[in-house]
Amino acid sequence: MTAKAVRRTGSEAGSEERRRTRRVRWVAGGAVVLALVLAGAAAFASTRGDGESGVPAAGSADAGFARDMAVHHQQAVEMSFIVRDRTDDEDVRRLAYDIANTQANQRGMLLGWLDLWELPKIAPGGEKPMAWMEGGEGHGDHAAGHEAGRGAGLMPGMATKDELKRLGALRGERAEVFFLQLMTDHHKGGVSMAEGCASLCAVPVETRLARGMVEGQQSELGLMRDMLAARGAKPRT
Repeated sequence: MTAKAVRRTGSEAGSEERRRTRRVRWVAGGAVVLALVLAGAAAFASTRGDGESGVPAAGSADAGFARDMAVHHQQAVEMSFIVRDRTDDEDVRRLAYDIANTQANQRGMLLGWLDLWELPKIAPGGEKPMAWMEGGEGHGDHAAGHEAGRGAGLMPGMATKDELKRLGALRGERAEVFFLQLMTDHHKGGVSMAEGCASLCAVPVETRLARGMVEGQQSELGLMRDMLAARGAKPRT
């Protein structure tokens, strides 16, 4: 066989291999898409409730938690991005990334459920934030305690505009300490809200998410307490 024939044969073999690779990728990609479709269908079915009551009402704990926690999470993502650009400390940057990534994903789920339920993302009729927690096994009083003194319309643990502005003006360790203190307050408020949903929400998939939030944020509270101590500081409350 001539050298030219050998090169042609090798080229043909390479082309066939590339075609096989493309077929494998297409099949794998199709499997992923199918899995996502099935997962989405399962999620949709699970958010429809028990099949008797239908979707949650606009004033229900399920809808209220989804609306309020989506807003609450958005601020955590914002604070995480602020501190990321104001410190070179890898531990703080890693924590900020984890919080931003986790809470952005959870926020997408909460807003997605509201879309599936065809419910507004803004509280109806001028309803105050956290109204869904009132009278729920003491959670309403706990939330009100967190909100007191934090400014009108702020939910438990949320930072004020002045605090966010101050965080954006700090650098280095001072930014790290203030971020950890703000996020500690934020997580404590988030845990209170998630515990309220775990007790009051009726949609199973949402109560599971709420319980997961409690576990995850309590774990991060311990981590942030240790990180503050390493910097000679402590939580504000």
